[in-house]
Amino acid sequence: MMPSGYIEPVLVILHEQEPTWAGRISSKSQTCMISAFSISMSLKQHPMIWSFAKLPHDAYQLLAVPPPISGILVICANSIHYHSQSTSCSLALNSFSSQPDGSPETLKTSFHVELDAAKATWLSHDIVMFSSKNGEILLLTVVYDGRAVQRLDLMKSKASILSSGATTLGSSFFFLGSRLADSLLVQFSFGVPTSVLPDLTDECADIEGDPPFAKRIKRVPSDVLQDVNSVEELSFHNNSVPNSLDSAQKISFVVRDALINIGPLKDFAYGLRTNSDPNAAGIAKQSNYELVCCSGHGKNGTLSALQQSIRPDLITEVELPSCTGIWTVYYKSSRGITTEDNEYHAYLIISLESRTMVLQTGDDLGEVTETVDYNVQASTIAAGNLFGRRRVIQVYAKGARVLDGSFMTQELNFTMHSSESSLSSEPLAAASASIADPYVLLKMVDGTIRLLVGDHSNCTISVNAPAVFASSSERISSCTLYRDRGSEPWLRRARTDAWLSTGIGEATDGNDGSSHDQSDIYCIICFESGKLEIFEVPSFKCVFSVEDFVSGLAILSDDLSHTKDAVIGVPDATTVSVKKEEANNIKIVELAMHRWSGQFSRPFLFGLLNDGTLLCYHAYCYGGLESNAQCAPLSPNGSSDLDNASDSRLRSLRFRRVSIDVSSRDDISSFTRPRITIFNNVGGYEGLFLGGPRPTWVFVCRQRFRVHPQLCDGPIVAFTVLHNVNCCRGLIYVTSQGFLKICQLPSAYNYDNYWPVQKVPLHGTPHQVTYYAEQSLYPLIVSVPVVRPLNQVLSSMADQELGLHIENDVTIGDDLQKVYTVDEFEVRIMELEKPSGRWETRFTIPMQPFENALTVRIVTLQNTTTKENETLMAIGTAYVQGEDVAARGRVLLFSFSKSENSQNLVTEVYSKESKGAVSAVASLQGHLLIASGPKITLNKWTGSELTAVAFYDAPLHVVSLNIVKNFILFGDIHKSIYFLSWKEQGSQLSLLAKDFGSLDSFATEFLIDGSTLSLVVSDSDKNLQIFYYAPKMVESWKGQKLLSRAEFHVGAHVSKLLRIQMLPTQGLVSEKTNRFALVFGTLDGGIGCIAPVDELTFRRLQSLQRKLVDAVPHLCGLNPRSFRHFKSNGKAHRPGPDNIVDFELLSRYEELSLGEQLDIAQQVGTTRSQILSNFSDFSLGTSFL
Repeated sequence: MMPSGYIEPVLVILHEQEPTWAGRISSKSQTCMISAFSISMSLKQHPMIWSFAKLPHDAYQLLAVPPPISGILVICANSIHYHSQSTSCSLALNSFSSQPDGSPETLKTSFHVELDAAKATWLSHDIVMFSSKNGEILLLTVVYDGRAVQRLDLMKSKASILSSGATTLGSSFFFLGSRLADSLLVQFSFGVPTSVLPDLTDECADIEGDPPFAKRIKRVPSDVLQDVNSVEELSFHNNSVPNSLDSAQKISFVVRDALINIGPLKDFAYGLRTNSDPNAAGIAKQSNYELVCCSGHGKNGTLSALQQSIRPDLITEVELPSCTGIWTVYYKSSRGITTEDNEYHAYLIISLESRTMVLQTGDDLGEVTETVDYNVQASTIAAGNLFGRRRVIQVYAKGARVLDGSFMTQELNFTMHSSESSLSSEPLAAASASIADPYVLLKMVDGTIRLLVGDHSNCTISVNAPAVFASSSERISSCTLYRDRGSEPWLRRARTDAWLSTGIGEATDGNDGSSHDQSDIYCIICFESGKLEIFEVPSFKCVFSVEDFVSGLAILSDDLSHTKDAVIGVPDATTVSVKKEEANNIKIVELAMHRWSGQFSRPFLFGLLNDGTLLCYHAYCYGGLESNAQCAPLSPNGSSDLDNASDSRLRSLRFRRVSIDVSSRDDISSFTRPRITIFNNVGGYEGLFLGGPRPTWVFVCRQRFRVHPQLCDGPIVAFTVLHNVNCCRGLIYVTSQGFLKICQLPSAYNYDNYWPVQKVPLHGTPHQVTYYAEQSLYPLIVSVPVVRPLNQVLSSMADQELGLHIENDVTIGDDLQKVYTVDEFEVRIMELEKPSGRWETRFTIPMQPFENALTVRIVTLQNTTTKENETLMAIGTAYVQGEDVAARGRVLLFSFSKSENSQNLVTEVYSKESKGAVSAVASLQGHLLIASGPKITLNKWTGSELTAVAFYDAPLHVVSLNIVKNFILFGDIHKSIYFLSWKEQGSQLSLLAKDFGSLDSFATEFLIDGSTLSLVVSDSDKNLQIFYYAPKMVESWKGQKLLSRAEFHVGAHVSKLLRIQMLPTQGLVSEKTNRFALVFGTLDGGIGCIAPVDELTFRRLQSLQRKLVDAVPHLCGLNPRSFRHFKSNGKAHRPGPDNIVDFELLSRYEELSLGEQLDIAQQVGTTRSQILSNFSDFSLGTSFL
């Protein structure tokens, strides 16, 4: 640690002079010391300038005290010490802290606390915050006078999360990172008087950047926390005495943001959602399910319900065949009745194949097609609002209408030459339209474009054919308008004359008080050659162009401004794409550009290719404004002087490719309707919806994408948002089967995550969960930490005579006050309530004192008396009473009551003590298999008793049991896996084969691929191994040894494996129908999947993987090939065959540019479309949720 206040750098080292250990603490506990060395680089000498010995053995951390105090804090488990060259003082935290003989009396805290494993960070120069191991926030104040520290004061502040790290950000935020709970960003403020606090919370609520805030305070874009600091200064002036304890007592905390964490995943169950559809089939049926996981630890323990795809909550549905598009529009009869954010939609416009329906979206949807002036005899191409929502525009093939509510105010017909007389003009049809108030961009059937220009003063529009494209022979493949909104439009920063245009902007802002919003409109056009250009509207001056947009380069920059870059970077890619026939068929069919809300948000550019690929780019400014300001010519008359075309180009604008996991890989050239719909508020989220064969939601959260597919309704042909009385922030979509559905997003889920997640706090640690399908119940094991008096704990743990002795021992002296935290176990039976979506605890089964529940499973047993099958809940437990007491456990069986209103949901039908800990149970052909200590017994059920019929001696301790037909797989805690079979005839469990290596098993499962059975095990070194049983092969030692099929380093401890049947897809159709994949969860909170692949696809993807190791840049420079090698941690291990492809690496193929993709595919001996269709088949085949 480097303390401040010295001329040369000083390094302070905490070290132990002579080691000690737990058994020697009473005679030898002050073993640590600190030494301060002055680091002189010029003299190459590092003298020790001061040191301090006799520090407690449990000192583990040094904190440098910031100036003006300086010095060092030594943090120990039971005390805190301050040392500098001149002064020292200490603070005892509990009765375990010890002092060296002859030292002055130390101060003690008024409460008992332990600081081992605490995380610390400085909030100010004299206040340090600790996050303790049980999630409390403690504040330590260094009380000083001048530079002399007088004492240390510790006080409790708030309860918080169990953190793994803490750090201060700026002067008013700190971040608590955790691997057991959600990580938090917390804002703190010192002694803020009540008059300031409401403002503070108000202002900071806007840090995420709601637009109104930007209008209130004009501020430098680069200064993130300027508004917070200004309030901060106010609060500092209120502290009359800077270093008083009051400042620590007056610190207030506000949680500003949280990062969701679902780790560590100990176990999960696969069950039905509340809004599941019993009639669904195929891939739609998969979105009936969710994964219910045991997450977190201690007071941060939660039950996390995870879904891979979204199934909206249905409000109503109607049959609506042959629909081609839907739009909702607002209608403001006069300005400023409601705020724009909360205005209800007025009309729903539905376009059918040859006509248009109009519905009023009041209290209910009522059709008003007959009474409105919309063109209802033709199909609508687009509809939207113009002139600040005072008018609605309806665009159809032959023309457009402007409407004031239900009355038409203007009608336009599209003609070939709008400038010439109407005699020579021929009618011309529009193909698509893009609306950005007050402009409408039309792409006509012949590939030309027209711009409808709106006039705010009289709310009328006129047609304009841009002259730029009249002479050009290039065909336009796609075009769109982008409105750069806000008081300070973003793209202006990227201009050469940015400093001039912002000045002009401010001037107009001042003159015209009515419009704060001075939006710039741009037109983005992609030509069939693959070239993309951005034009200013309405002048159609080109401000940005990229030659080969369609190939998906990593960075896009303006070709004209950077000719050198273009010469170096582009021709290679273009020549490649010219060479290949495949590249010529790829076109951009749809473009979109949007900037979502948020003070620091930047625009996104989307391009949809005709093969279903979605290209996505995030804009950024390169080089900053300083370089632009220097090169722009100074002009007295502002920008009107700048005739030079290059001066208004967006020179600093760059686009960075963002990877986006959209698995829609279908040729969509036949799909003429627009598929990208941008939304600003659906259930409180913003983003875009991608319609078509595989609909996908792309939520924009913190400027990153969260991609969630929607599989429940098949292809979606039209989508729009709806906000009215009965459907708040909802959505409407039309399926390809011809149903219009009005829905809302399920509000219980958080979509700012890889998968949508609902977290249910348990206030205890969840250990294991299982699913009872008949009543949709989730029994789970939970342990809750409870504080007990120490003498009570000791007496109940030990034997009786020893217990009396301890009781007498403990009651002497002040040790009566000592308490101890023990975990009390219970089995909770939880249910997801149907209408509300809330989780309720239906029943609780408490365990006995010091009894730990180890396993809970739903088992089906055959009652030998009645010959009927019974579904029971089996619980295995163990008594934990220290190493002096022999281990024992219990097996408990419970039956579920059939009637809904019975008092007891479950009834105990059997309980028996066993000699070892019951660590796993499973049902095998109507029998109950119990792993009790080092023995596995098979029992038959008579209805009231379990009778053992067979047994097998396991080596040490069974951690998991899996059953398929009459085969048993179990994992041992140190001795790898064993494969057994059960023979009914001779009533015997016989060993078929085992793995002879030593392996600390974590989880095991069978993997079924057609008629092939494999055995999968995960271990303590973060590997996965797949074995198979082949008695006819020589190396299997006559069948005794399991052979390795594949091995793989996951990089995290796999704690659970779950077998789920794969979906058959077109590309994966083979003779194997019963294919299963394994979904696994890790202690880091990750979820993965292992799936079998047929030989031909495997060879193709393996060759691709080998190419990609060299073709893509590695994360952190880590080579994926060496990272995925089996890690044996020094033990002897014979490498297994290389039979696994790493999809994490393969998915990087899609991020390459088109030229590179085609090159690599050619080297592998296949085509790009073949590889992408394989990817698509896998993502579809493993869409289990």
